[in-house]
Amino acid sequence: MSKNTVTDSELMKFDGKPSWGIAFPQAMQHVLAMLIGNITPPMLIAGICGLSPEEKIMLTQAAMIIGGITTLLQLFPVFGFGMKLPNVMGVAFAYMPILTVIGQQYGIAAIFGSQLAAGFVSIFIGMIIGRIRKFFPPIVCGTVVLCIGLSLYKTAVNYIGGGSGASAAGTFGAPQFWLLAIVTLLVTLACNFFGKRLVKVSGMLIGIAVGYVLALILGGGLVNFNDFNSAGWFSLPIPFYFGMEFHADAIIMMILMYVVQAVQTIGDVSSTTMGGFERECTDAELGGAIKGQGLCGMIGACIGGLPTDPYSQNVGLICTTKVVSRRVFTLVGIVMLLAGICPKFSALMATIPQSVLGGATLTVFAAITMSGIELLNEQKMSYRNKMIVGVALAIGVGIESKPEILQFLPQLAQNILGSSLMVSFLVVFLLNILVPDDEEEVKTRLAL
Repeated sequence: MSKNTVTDSELMKFDGKPSWGIAFPQAMQHVLAMLIGNITPPMLIAGICGLSPEEKIMLTQAAMIIGGITTLLQLFPVFGFGMKLPNVMGVAFAYMPILTVIGQQYGIAAIFGSQLAAGFVSIFIGMIIGRIRKFFPPIVCGTVVLCIGLSLYKTAVNYIGGGSGASAAGTFGAPQFWLLAIVTLLVTLACNFFGKRLVKVSGMLIGIAVGYVLALILGGGLVNFNDFNSAGWFSLPIPFYFGMEFHADAIIMMILMYVVQAVQTIGDVSSTTMGGFERECTDAELGGAIKGQGLCGMIGACIGGLPTDPYSQNVGLICTTKVVSRRVFTLVGIVMLLAGICPKFSALMATIPQSVLGGATLTVFAAITMSGIELLNEQKMSYRNKMIVGVALAIGVGIESKPEILQFLPQLAQNILGSSLMVSFLVVFLLNILVPDDEEEVKTRLAL
């Protein structure tokens, strides 16, 4: 057996020790697959909360750092925090609707205050996840994921039009913004549809690169390097720089979102063990993963890092390549940390035009929506299930489109129920518990 064959086989073992030369390209493949997905949410939140360019860079730095910390903790558990499995963790798009609501209502400090509280609660969720899984069947999780995707579309369209800066300048929806968004979207789709291996999983990155080059060619101030030129090469996050505020409604919304994401994490961890190890995941691994996310959510709240979860595209890479070596994913975490302490890197990312981000993220939001539909189809769409999902979506979307219907409720209730995601989640969760299964309903009628 050749030395290369032995080294390749080491990639397929969790405790394998492939050569660093072979492990590094595998690690960079994972970094490229998650990079844009990790830095885009903090850039969007910075715009929503009206942060300065310097603060936008700090949020982006913190996203890379907390992603690296969470990835490493999942590989090397500490006191039961972490799952001891390979995965790549980063800032989650799924939290965007809730972060947007909290950010618009109270500002960035409230986001981190609610994240600190919810991360603490999430640790206890991880302890009892085996007991509460039954309350989150596919129709509950699918409805929530579907609602997340639908809620994100207006964010994408806002960025396609040029974002808040273009609105203030009266140029929102200008032709150059449409051109950048459409070109980025088409290139991203082309890579996703026709690309192979690394090109396919890096479609969003390639699309943004093409859109970025086009923006440079068009000129007109679409790309501004002033902040990049003034940024330093090394900087550590400043703890509690953004402050913390604690609002009951924000905390409740964030806790509910952490519950939803805990259930989604179950799916990602299960896919990792089935695809990479050909076995089911254990309750200890699931609990460790969720507790690790909760702990890192608390750490992130202190340094400016938004909530994290496993990246599905990286789970897909694991299932496709069967590469599960801890050495590979250790390199992923280290590269993310190094990128996070380099303001130049974050400043360069912050120069990406918002219309380019809008065109690229549209594919992500569409994928989230379709993931919700796929989850729904995992459970038989009986009359009962169709009505539960339909009513939950109808009430949630309807209330968000006419929030004044809540004007006579206490302010706390208005803030929580003003989000279609929260309303849909609460309705589908309660109806699924209260409405009997079709077979049980038939038996009850026969008994009468």
